[in-house]
Amino acid sequence: MAITPRPRYDVPMAHGRTLALGTRLLVMGIVNVTPDSFAGGVSDADEAAALALRLEADGADIVDIGGESTRPGAEPVSEADELARVIPVLERLQGRITVPVSIDTYKARVAAEAVAAGACIVNDISGLGYDPGLGAVVSASGAALVLMHTRGRSRAMYRDASYQDVVAEVAAELGQAVDRALAAGVRRECVILDPGLGFAKRAEDSLTLLANLAQLHGLGRPLLVGPSRKSFLQAAMVDAAPADRDWGTAAAVTASVLAGAHIVRVHNVRAMVDVVRVADALFANVTQG
Repeated sequence: MAITPRPRYDVPMAHGRTLALGTRLLVMGIVNVTPDSFAGGVSDADEAAALALRLEADGADIVDIGGESTRPGAEPVSEADELARVIPVLERLQGRITVPVSIDTYKARVAAEAVAAGACIVNDISGLGYDPGLGAVVSASGAALVLMHTRGRSRAMYRDASYQDVVAEVAAELGQAVDRALAAGVRRECVILDPGLGFAKRAEDSLTLLANLAQLHGLGRPLLVGPSRKSFLQAAMVDAAPADRDWGTAAAVTASVLAGAHIVRVHNVRAMVDVVRVADALFANVTQG
């Protein structure tokens, strides 16, 4: 696994903001406003807003807020319930948080209302595959758009976890997601790509993707990686609950730095900021020396 230089991009976001990517790896902190997330969530809007502000203080460059668990086996949440979870949090953060806020949703109406309430980025796990209206909402709002790779729905995603060449197939299917975004009017420069570690992938598939992440730079868009506390880490660890997987997450985050990723999405922001800073400094000196 060679050290891969990180391409630079300026990604336009909603509300006239721009995300500068490439100088260093950015850390996206996770706020799950859900009762059933695999790594734990919060259900109170005040508590969720306080967590978002704490993640910012801990060094998060972006805060990602979601109101529906998309872990394997999860059941869908209604649009009304998702809105009731995330909009009060976004309203409490207005004028208080300075880093960009991302809304983790695949629903067009949730995305529209979240951007109106201050979100700058729409993080869509479906790669515009679930709600046909989402692309038009993102286009009209000017939000940045994260397109993640997956297959099928959360409750049965492993049914579609069959690959002959996982890196090539994920790259091809992410390319198709980009085509869907462009057809909906989303500007190419607004797109960020996520290989979807753990989503419709067996542990060996996720590990192979992470080890060969640099190949996805051929798609010409910034890369976001979400390894945090996921079950694929168990393939190389002593059995551990999600909250005990931060050491494994640290290794995956370091691999993401090595592969030239632009953003990592993590739970334990304070610890992973240190991991990123050290790994970035080490690999910067290697590539320059």
